[in-house]
Amino acid sequence: VHRLDRAVGGVMVYARTKNAASALSRAIQEGTMVKEYVALVHGAVDEEGDWTDLLLKDARKNKVFVVDRMRKGVKDARLTFTRLEAGDTSLVRIRLYTGRSHQIRVQFASRKHPLVGDHKYGARDSRKEPMLYSCCLTFPWHGKTLRFEQLPEWAMLPAERLEHIAKMEEIFDWACAHP
Repeated sequence: VHRLDRAVGGVMVYARTKNAASALSRAIQEGTMVKEYVALVHGAVDEEGDWTDLLLKDARKNKVFVVDRMRKGVKDARLTFTRLEAGDTSLVRIRLYTGRSHQIRVQFASRKHPLVGDHKYGARDSRKEPMLYSCCLTFPWHGKTLRFEQLPEWAMLPAERLEHIAKMEEIFDWACAHP
């Protein structure tokens, strides 16, 4: 019921029935499905941000551009972010309010912070793919709020990495005890 760019991994929701697909699509349209991402970007970004831009997609080039005025084919795009770590690169957690094609990649690149590995939008590094990951989906379902969250190892802070390793060891130990 939603999409990720080809080289982007992460949490997704799939509908098994037409009714579920309809309900989930409605949640996206109404803004009750919250999509969050983590990204590694070049440079030190602000501690937090709320960015709104006008985006235009060139379908022939499969590339999106920030433009300065509304016209045919231009769509509003909004995201907020929090910086988790900073240095030569910044680890950021992003919430999308609109789901435009290449939105995160374009909005960061337009501010001179291309995603690490995103050569289409200006990165000059040796990574083969953009460092972007759909890390969390939250949405209403039958009167409850469901939340699914997973971080890639490259986005975990040191304490989270240790916790992740401990969980993996616990799962391994359980699997060995229950062949």
